[in-house]
Amino acid sequence: MSASPQSEWLTAAEAAAYLKVKPRTLVRWARCRSVPAHRLSGTGRITWRFLRSELEAMLGTSSVGPAVREATA
Repeated sequence: MSASPQSEWLTAAEAAAYLKVKPRTLVRWARCRSVPAHRLSGTGRITWRFLRSELEAMLGTSSVGPAVREATA
């Protein structure tokens, strides 16, 4: 029997480790919508979940244009 594939859904701690930031920082980003996140409620407190594919897409986009190489003479 093969191992099940890794879940696309990540907890705040797992997503923070993936992004190499502290969980507290990631949750702050999620609250101000700087990072794609999904809020779960119903347990008396807010829980955040993150889709790995959304985080990868976010990392793949950049607000900075491509670097321009200067020609050396």
